[in-house]
Amino acid sequence: MNPVRRLDAMAHPLSDSGWINLPNALTTLRLILVVPFGIALLWDDGSNPTARIIATLIFIVASLTDYVDGYIARKKNLVTTFGKVADPIADKLLTGVALVGLSILGELPWWVTVIILGRELAVTLMRFWVIREGVMAASRGGKWKTATQILAIVLFLLPLSGAAVVVAQVVMGIAVVLTLVTGVDYAFRAVALRRQGAQE
Repeated sequence: MNPVRRLDAMAHPLSDSGWINLPNALTTLRLILVVPFGIALLWDDGSNPTARIIATLIFIVASLTDYVDGYIARKKNLVTTFGKVADPIADKLLTGVALVGLSILGELPWWVTVIILGRELAVTLMRFWVIREGVMAASRGGKWKTATQILAIVLFLLPLSGAAVVVAQVVMGIAVVLTLVTGVDYAFRAVALRRQGAQE
């Protein structure tokens, strides 16, 4: 007798997977990891090298789950509404805690945190703005932005010194530039998508 499969009727396009699947489990893991990551980052006011390394490792593992869960969901047709909603929330929480935490510790200027998080909020709002017209897929520049941001945050999380600190600052500078450029690109694409929808 075949087991009864719970269908996720809210998913679009409809997946034959239930709510409980590997991609959703990885997304949930990423959400959970935000808490120990934040604790490790701020432990002893960020001055404990061991805690900083632990925070870095947690951040790297959490970031890897973002790539893996999306790949599996698309490859195995396991896309669900939960994944669509929770995945970007988990990403922004992880990045937000990292940037805000580094700024609280005085290691990253607040204007950098505001620019990056402001851009992420703006792009999210633009996605909702054009959701009836279609989905704005991540551009190649957006993917480079994400990769550069992750690398920059990892470098800032590590207890570096000397020339390595300068390298981290340069990478973060590149990440900020890509953040602004891709943000403007998303804005133009959103407007074009809305106009296209209005004409149809």
